[in-house]
Amino acid sequence: MSDIKLYKGDCLDVLNTLDANSVDLVVTSPPYDDLREYNSVIDWKQLATALYRVIKEGGVVVWNVNDKVIDGSKSLTSFKQCILFNEIGFNVNDVMIWKKANPMPQVKQPRYNQVFEYMFIFSKGKPKTFNPIMVDCKCAGQNYASTCKKITTGKEREYKEFEINSKKVADNIWEFAISQNKTEHPAVFPLELPLKHIKSWSNKNELVLDPFMGSGTTGIACKMLFRNFIGIEIDENYFKLAERRISDTYVPTPLF
Repeated sequence: MSDIKLYKGDCLDVLNTLDANSVDLVVTSPPYDDLREYNSVIDWKQLATALYRVIKEGGVVVWNVNDKVIDGSKSLTSFKQCILFNEIGFNVNDVMIWKKANPMPQVKQPRYNQVFEYMFIFSKGKPKTFNPIMVDCKCAGQNYASTCKKITTGKEREYKEFEINSKKVADNIWEFAISQNKTEHPAVFPLELPLKHIKSWSNKNELVLDPFMGSGTTGIACKMLFRNFIGIEIDENYFKLAERRISDTYVPTPLF
């Protein structure tokens, strides 16, 4: 059974009360630019530093973010935050893409339709856990011959024959639909996003944190996967929504 702890308050204030090196994984989507309405101003450097303090060595931060168009130009919030996390000590382990299967249409704009958001994978050192999502190989079982560089020298080439495996590690572009939002929260996570990341970067009974809990979808995913969870939310209405949604989630056995 998961240990669920929910805090209503400023994420920096709550993070400062948590033990150092106590969190295995962070899965969150911050209120980037003004695409969501929150009554606070966030010091991103302080936040990144606070997350670095509480994350264990080898722990991972999944940071889902997007950019607003301001005066005809992308804000580059996503890139600025990525560079900031790297500067305070995180590795940029991967830059992943959430491709939306049902994006909102874009009308009369001099650019192609916006269909994705970034999922930056930051790590404190080398990730201690990686349980990759595996997918079927289209050519499973077929033989394949090629030349490749020798590992020992890096220059000479050698001839090798391979049999293509039945499974391979999934790509770093994940496609799933925007959540059908039936709540008062303006940007509900699709449940598949935290489910896949929590499975990938943590193990059963480890601790997952969402400092911008919103409607509580990360907490729901943790309950379904038997992870412990800390959720922080400053908005009282969203906090009550997350509290209710997580409490109402019942899973008798793990999904994975």
